[in-house]
Amino acid sequence: MPHDPFAANAAPGFDDPLGVLRACHRRIERQLATLNRLLRYLPEHHADADARAAATAIMRYFDTAAINHHADEEQSLFPRLINAAPDARDLARKLQREHVTLAARWARLRPLLSAIVARGGAYLPVKDVDLFCAAYAAHITREEGELLPRAAEALTASDLAAIGAEMAARRDVAVAGLPA
Repeated sequence: MPHDPFAANAAPGFDDPLGVLRACHRRIERQLATLNRLLRYLPEHHADADARAAATAIMRYFDTAAINHHADEEQSLFPRLINAAPDARDLARKLQREHVTLAARWARLRPLLSAIVARGGAYLPVKDVDLFCAAYAAHITREEGELLPRAAEALTASDLAAIGAEMAARRDVAVAGLPA
């Protein structure tokens, strides 16, 4: 099905890699909202079917899409941005350190979500959920306030096309018109 840029909530394609990164931020925010709802839901409903479905969706997202998102930045965007704008090196390093922190916070939550899915648990520590959500919110704010505007300013159309092609390849998606 062709991409309809006028469709409501149309997602950007890989020909707009910075748009794809922004759209991913919105999906991360939706998963974080689901995580917060699950936190409030568990005490009364325990690991019922709805809780298990929510935990499954959250794990699926952060085990795949979020990992790809960080790889998109670290392997495709950051090197090209630093090449085009060496002054962005410190920002890229800071964001990479944040990725490590986010991964560590996810590693604390994932087994608890897995236990919910397996009906072996129905507990999420408020502190861990709050720290994970706050860290992601701050990270997204930094990326959208600093990284993406800097990338839009510094990167060439060729850089963006290559980033988009790499992002698509990371997801095993063929995209017409982008280099393979």
